[in-house]
Amino acid sequence: MAEREFTGRHALMVFVGAFTVIIGVNIWMAYKAIRTFPGLEVKNSYVASQEFNTRRAAQEALGWTVNVRYAGGLVIMTVTDGAGAPVRAAEIAATIGRATERQDDFVPAFDFDGVAYVAPAELRPGKWDLRLKAQDRDGTEFVQRLVFHVNG
Repeated sequence: MAEREFTGRHALMVFVGAFTVIIGVNIWMAYKAIRTFPGLEVKNSYVASQEFNTRRAAQEALGWTVNVRYAGGLVIMTVTDGAGAPVRAAEIAATIGRATERQDDFVPAFDFDGVAYVAPAELRPGKWDLRLKAQDRDGTEFVQRLVFHVNG
């Protein structure tokens, strides 16, 4: 059997094919990154930085501790004060989702049962974030992001 000769045309085809794959993958990854990017966290980072320490000190003065877990189709979030007693916030809002993309985000319908906030949810196995915004009866804002895992 005769050996095939490697010509300039073959080299050009390999070169063009390799760069087509590289550029195609880069375009696809850039598209996915832009499509799933949630956007800005704050409108003006300078103003947010000026208020950060004041908000943090007020939040820490509340002495709240928050824990979240998933069991039996329920998201269970406990909020306790410095003495370990359950806290019923004046206002509470939360979003549950993945850290890297917003397509799985949803707002759970939490009910306070006297001990914890409970909401039904169907979560797939993996890592989840709960982004909590609550307000104490005196108007102090409490903001926290909690990571929890759902086992398969």
